Amino acid sequence: MKALKFLGTAIAVSTLLVSASGSAVAQSKVLKFGHDNKADPFENPAHACTAVFANIVEADTNGSITVEVFPSNQLGSAKEHVQMVRDDVIQATLTSTGAIASYYPRIDVLNLAFAFDHNAATYDVFDGPFGNALARDIEASLGDVVVAGFPDTGGFFAVTNSKRPIKTLEDFEGVRIRTMTLPSHQKIIQSLGGEAYPLAWGEVYSGLQTGVIDGQMNPVPIISFAKFAEVQKYMTLTNHLFSPYTLMLSKSFWDGLSDNEQRTIRYAAESCVTASRGLSRIIEGSDRGLAGLMDKIEVSALSATDRDKFKAAAQPVVLKHVEETLGKDGVTLLEMFQAEVTKANAKRYMQ
Repeated sequence: MKALKFLGTAIAVSTLLVSASGSAVAQSKVLKFGHDNKADPFENPAHACTAVFANIVEADTNGSITVEVFPSNQLGSAKEHVQMVRDDVIQATLTSTGAIASYYPRIDVLNLAFAFDHNAATYDVFDGPFGNALARDIEASLGDVVVAGFPDTGGFFAVTNSKRPIKTLEDFEGVRIRTMTLPSHQKIIQSLGGEAYPLAWGEVYSGLQTGVIDGQMNPVPIISFAKFAEVQKYMTLTNHLFSPYTLMLSKSFWDGLSDNEQRTIRYAAESCVTASRGLSRIIEGSDRGLAGLMDKIEVSALSATDRDKFKAAAQPVVLKHVEETLGKDGVTLLEMFQAEVTKANAKRYMQ
């Protein structure tokens, strides 16, 4: 009888141990992913990117990693997201050039105005040697992040305003344009004759509505989903900047992943970049983008001649800014950027 009782106790203990072991195996690593756009994967490239990323990571790791996405600045501002990733409070974010600039000033080299001739050239540059060099430089400078790619924020920048149509340099004179806090953005607007007015993203709509600012600059999909056409009269397709997100991960979290989990994260990040680009192009060409905006706001594009004049006015200012403020490393990075952009612009995609 005692033997049976002992056997029963042993079986119960063994069952508990197996159960506990199974729970430990099943317990997921949690990847918190913060960004500053709305939770609609069909409305903005940021959430399309994170939705694809989360789906691939959870499916391909069989649940060993669970992704929790926090859109619309639920956990803080874009700048705060960067610090939270560095501290491993959250494990991933998509950060704008403006948000990362206070941690990594050399991101300003991307703001060489009127550099790119077409969207396809941006893919070559950020997927190629320059993108790799930029990612490694960010990692070396910050020390506690892993850069996994450069998703699309929506394509080339356009300028909207409520004062007048902007078709020439003279039209820009005195128009107050909201910029990020990036010095290069401010210098670009000033070089074109406008007034640069740095303003937090959350205040842009009300600033346009109340007349604190006359206009702003952003990619077409952002102009559309932010509903700026409600408080603006004119839009010019200047295509003067391409400003990607930086997809970064906590290095502490990354180092705790298995080789297979890291491979999955890399693949998910590449798919995230692809999704952001695809949605950006779809929005641009649909009623949610340029086609829809043309019914609400007067749209014009720069002529080739005027684009050359804008470029001649803005580029030297950015080059001088980099030389004076970002040192030798900044100049070296800018020179590599220029070389890769030149190659990408010249590449023939249709033979």
